[in-house]
Amino acid sequence: MKPILFNTEMVQAILAGRKTVTRRIVKNIPEGTHRIERDHEKWIACFGAYDAGIFYDYEKPIRPQPYEIGDILYVRETWHKYSKRVGKGEACRLETFYGYKASIQNSEDAAEKWKPSIHMPKEAARIFLRVVSVHVERLKDITAEQATREGIELSFPPFQVDDFIDIWNATIKKADFDRYSWNANPWVWVIEFERCEMPVEYSPW
Repeated sequence: MKPILFNTEMVQAILAGRKTVTRRIVKNIPEGTHRIERDHEKWIACFGAYDAGIFYDYEKPIRPQPYEIGDILYVRETWHKYSKRVGKGEACRLETFYGYKASIQNSEDAAEKWKPSIHMPKEAARIFLRVVSVHVERLKDITAEQATREGIELSFPPFQVDDFIDIWNATIKKADFDRYSWNANPWVWVIEFERCEMPVEYSPW
């Protein structure tokens, strides 16, 4: 079982059943890569150079894909841990619970300090996904149907892709904007998934 991070808005989209695919940047590939293809169990970046009018093609293995078909992913999200008293009388006791920002609505733990998703332990996970497909494409190859499956809310044709562009660019750091923004058109892993229960063999309890 492997972790995958989502921000609060995307966690809400998963819970609502709107989000069934995510795109993640393919990093550390050569400049000038014009295609990426799978060679047996490895992904190969194909890039090249011109010399005296002749194009020379080169290949370089890229890092293994982050997830494989059938992998079970536990979602890391913004969270916190809080305690409250339960029971009455002699049975009253202090118990610890996990809270999730994506589901907070003026509940008893709303004032607790939130912790970033990257620090969420596996035992706090409440959302589990099964990977159903993985492939590589350019970011701008996304279709309206795929943009909708990225979790776009209340979007209508032909604006799904425009809305996706805004969401994508909002996740890119300023220092990386020239490499990974929509206009940069980076290579991305397209990871499709479905909700599932946590398999018994992975249970931490």
